[in-house]
Amino acid sequence: MANSDLHGVYGTPPPDLADIPAGAIQFSPLIPGAERLAERQGALASLTMLAPPGTIDRRHDLALALRALRVGGELVVLAPKDKGGARLAGELAGFGLAVAELSKRHHRICRAVRPEALDGIDEAVAAGAPRLIEDLGLWSQPGVFAFDRVDPGSALLLAHLRPLSGRGADFGSGIGVLAHAVLASTEVSELTLIDVDRRAIDCARRNVADPRARFLWADLRKPDTAPSGLDFVVMNPPFHDGGTEDRALGQLFIERAAQSLRKGGMLHLTANRHLPYEAPLERLFARVRLVVSEQGYKIYEAQR
Repeated sequence: MANSDLHGVYGTPPPDLADIPAGAIQFSPLIPGAERLAERQGALASLTMLAPPGTIDRRHDLALALRALRVGGELVVLAPKDKGGARLAGELAGFGLAVAELSKRHHRICRAVRPEALDGIDEAVAAGAPRLIEDLGLWSQPGVFAFDRVDPGSALLLAHLRPLSGRGADFGSGIGVLAHAVLASTEVSELTLIDVDRRAIDCARRNVADPRARFLWADLRKPDTAPSGLDFVVMNPPFHDGGTEDRALGQLFIERAAQSLRKGGMLHLTANRHLPYEAPLERLFARVRLVVSEQGYKIYEAQR
């Protein structure tokens, strides 16, 4: 396929909001296995993009999208009005584009053609690039969950996590905050860090310089993605999908943990207090213990 024929889809816009060319190649930091076409400057004839809600990472991704388009290529970008959509037209105009904008189903949809000259692209890419967070001493990137802090749920788990041993995994590992504490135990022989966000895994590789660590860019919603026969799993499971609360997502993580653990293996889970995880824990594990419930969070230990 010639470069001028390539079409890209970044994210997954609803089909009735944006036309997606037949045979388009989908790519995103949240789609393991997809090609990273945004790094191929001038490769795409068109690109359809669901923009992220964060200002820094949205401008970063818009800049990468414009780099990926050939001159004269069409960009279609959309976002919910209350999650960056209201700013899209202005941000694109700031990059030097003439923008046509419309509203549909609480989204803003912008169309533009990539001009030869662009303004501020390098600055936007640099602002959203990976960086060392001095307060954490860890590498992170805007757009990654809790990118510049330790979220309270993970902090509570760290405060109550006892030394572990054997083979384990960190489900939804992020940039490796929990992994550091787990690998502090010399009794841990192997730890697999698994996350759906390539940016998080890339940062974790820089943060966790331990030969016992393995890194897996994978979507745990798909079966058979995690190692089996594990002695332990630690996790602070996500409960949002596309910005909307999805309680089934955390429940699925619990199911995946049960499938990955050996008989007698342990799950160490932190979650917001309001999330209904007790039923799947009781159904899938032989023994469940509430370790602590405070500050709006709860910690569970569950034995397979």
